[in-house]
Amino acid sequence: MTEAKKKPDWERIESDYRAGLLSVREIAASQGVSHVAIAKRAKKEGWERDLNAKIKAKADALVTSRTVTREVTSEQAVTDRAIVEANAEVIANIRMAHRSDIRRARTLCMSLLAELEAETGDIDLFRELGDILRSEDDKGQDKRNDIYHKVISSAGRIDSMKKLAETLKNLVGIEREAYGIAEAAKLELSGPNGTPLRAKDMTDDELAAILAGGGA
Repeated sequence: MTEAKKKPDWERIESDYRAGLLSVREIAASQGVSHVAIAKRAKKEGWERDLNAKIKAKADALVTSRTVTREVTSEQAVTDRAIVEANAEVIANIRMAHRSDIRRARTLCMSLLAELEAETGDIDLFRELGDILRSEDDKGQDKRNDIYHKVISSAGRIDSMKKLAETLKNLVGIEREAYGIAEAAKLELSGPNGTPLRAKDMTDDELAAILAGGGA
């Protein structure tokens, strides 16, 4: 008497299909069912394959479908390889755009830092300019000039330095991520004894020393 044919485990088949780690033919072979039968059932029940393990990025079914439609003709089979390659191209373009944006942001940050450095180097000149441009009203006030002096004051420049240091730290972190550098970046400044200092942990006096050229 022949042994009864084992029924396919459709729950397992669906799970393997959605995971996207095995090809449809590999799933079919392990369950004793044809790949055509799996494809029909997947279409009928709306199964979607998750190919994140292969393309290392999450792409929903709509994006995948539209991307593949642009890359392959109606006569070509939409294979896993075609899906992976098409989505990998999309992700690569996104990462390159991110790199460009990060580069622009870093350039802007360094330009602002250069402005702060120039202002600190010629602070007496900026103060003199403020005095020359001062124009008091009938109450003896010049609010715009007062704001100007507040900005160029030691406290104002220290605040700007803190913000720029934090911005640069964040940019370095996302830049390393965009370029696939695993370890998180550390933006460190050296104190008088050579120990690393973080901008958020530094005192106003320490930042003032750096602005004046006393930092390492």
